[in-house]
Amino acid sequence: MRPVGTVKDAYVATKGKPLDSNALKLIAIVAMTIDHVTWMLFPGYSMHPIAIVLHTIGRLTCPIMCYFIAEGFHYTHDVKKYTTRLFLFALISHVPYVLNSMTFVDWKSFIPGYYGSFLNQTSVMWSLAWGLVMLRINASQKLGSWAKVGLVLVCCLLAFPSDWSCIASLCVLSIGANRGNPKAQTIWSLFYIAIYAAVYFFALDKVYGLIQFGVVLAIPLLALYNGKRGSNPKANKVFKWLFYIYYPLHLLVIGLIEHLG
Repeated sequence: MRPVGTVKDAYVATKGKPLDSNALKLIAIVAMTIDHVTWMLFPGYSMHPIAIVLHTIGRLTCPIMCYFIAEGFHYTHDVKKYTTRLFLFALISHVPYVLNSMTFVDWKSFIPGYYGSFLNQTSVMWSLAWGLVMLRINASQKLGSWAKVGLVLVCCLLAFPSDWSCIASLCVLSIGANRGNPKAQTIWSLFYIAIYAAVYFFALDKVYGLIQFGVVLAIPLLALYNGKRGSNPKANKVFKWLFYIYYPLHLLVIGLIEHLG
């Protein structure tokens, strides 16, 4: 089953653009690893210049992954299997994420909301998965406009307790719904991220609120995307699963190092 598209598949101008999806995903993985290792080396909202720089680099990951969730929705042959896969890995990633979080106390921390907090209760994979659901809602030919708005709001509530909250979900929606229009994709995504940064700024930490705007570093990289997976079929199969496997695995390793070390 292929989603109904509103823009021709050939909208991506590939001439002169050197980065395929494999290269961009590798950049996202490296940036993510840098970010998470930095949380371990500089616990809390560290004001050390190195920590600030490295966390800013880490902001590359979320927009790149949001972009490719939206691209995956457009190209998948079975959107139901794609959705199931995302939610499955969201569940798998829950334990490593909590183990690696700053709020981990004991095994009860794995129960969302047990210690009273409603934010950052599970990984960004949960938010990305709901973003895919939003795209399915948006592409539905059976739902009216108001029904779509209502269901998207429900998705926002369900994604809210995750890392990047419902902001990652809304970015997936804005990127996928405006496919072929980079300006609209960027404006809407930055609008949602500005809300996230404002919440961070006023509720958590001012400097780290501003750091969230490091996502703009991903804009020139995505502009270099040539619309291709890669030239090596074997590498393409590896990269199809690499992020799904690497994300929970590296969180588990970092979490174990923190708590056993």
